[in-house]
Amino acid sequence: MNKRDYYEVLGVSRSASEDDIKKAFKKLAMKHHPDRNPGDKTAEEKFKEAKEAYEVLSDAGKRSAYDQFGHAGVDPSMRGAAGGPGGFRDFADAFSDIFGDVFGGGGRRSNVYRGADLRYNLEISLEEAARGTETRIRVPVLTECEHCHGTGAKPGTSPTTCPTCGGHGQVRMQQGFFSIQQTCPRCHGSGRVIGDPCTYCHGEGRVKKHKTLSVRIPAGVDEGDRIRLSGEGEAGINGGPPGDLYVQIHLKAHPVFQRDHDDLHCELPISFATAALGGEIQIPTLDGHAAIKIPPETQSGKVFRLRGKGIKGVRSQHPGDLMAHVVVETPVNLTERQKELLREFESCCTEHHGKHNPRAKSFMDKVKEFFAQ
Repeated sequence: MNKRDYYEVLGVSRSASEDDIKKAFKKLAMKHHPDRNPGDKTAEEKFKEAKEAYEVLSDAGKRSAYDQFGHAGVDPSMRGAAGGPGGFRDFADAFSDIFGDVFGGGGRRSNVYRGADLRYNLEISLEEAARGTETRIRVPVLTECEHCHGTGAKPGTSPTTCPTCGGHGQVRMQQGFFSIQQTCPRCHGSGRVIGDPCTYCHGEGRVKKHKTLSVRIPAGVDEGDRIRLSGEGEAGINGGPPGDLYVQIHLKAHPVFQRDHDDLHCELPISFATAALGGEIQIPTLDGHAAIKIPPETQSGKVFRLRGKGIKGVRSQHPGDLMAHVVVETPVNLTERQKELLREFESCCTEHHGKHNPRAKSFMDKVKEFFAQ
């Protein structure tokens, strides 16, 4: 397939100046750039065609070879490509300008950076998490230097544009036909140099301080929840906005309750007699106490649900429940009289083993069947 004339591709005459060629290419590049025409193969091909034409016509040596020999004069497979590194540099500059036009701002690299976000681990009690609270925290953070107002320069002076990179923060190294871009070794990417640094922050523009902040903990927060304090992170660089501070919630272990989202769980130890005969006992809740009726013949592991006695989460419409898990407690430190009474009781139960201990009888029957096989 024959290539179109490069001048025709860009829509310029053969006597067009370098500025005319650059303007024509920018116009076509902005119109056909793949980022502006996602999925459009025709636009992509036109962009590549314009790019190829500009690479040749923007370079004086290549343009001269093209004017004399046509496409054969700049085809690397047929002869050495004419021209020096200037064309590549001009092309990169124009391309930088185009991206600035397409995405906002000029071709110059922005050297203003947002400050880093910070995290603070805050441990609170279960009661504080359920009801909400307000506390004060002390956070080490990089803040804007009060003396130089973040410029890094001594008061009364200002930073100057880096003469090495022209304020871009990047320099382009030419090696044959390859152009390598790297961070400017003089300004280290900032695009500016400070001749007389601020003596307080040593040219950094930021200093480390401890800030005391008030944090409101909403009712219902849970383990791992985060509270964002906007603008309380590290100060930005070169006048950039500050980052945010995220307060990460951790719950202290509670002596009675374990939390499971909005529900609470606790053990409910009851005596052997209460489990067998039934009764009423008091159980603690976050709001005080509640009475639970224990029916006769209650077994270990039974769960009593107290509806609405849990925690109302931050994003919940209703509070959770309190689950009391029954644990029948075996008596300890028995007196001789108590032991005697228990032996007598055990003897009475043995006479009608299946009636009084159905689970134990069922288990033993299964054991017998297993060994009989």
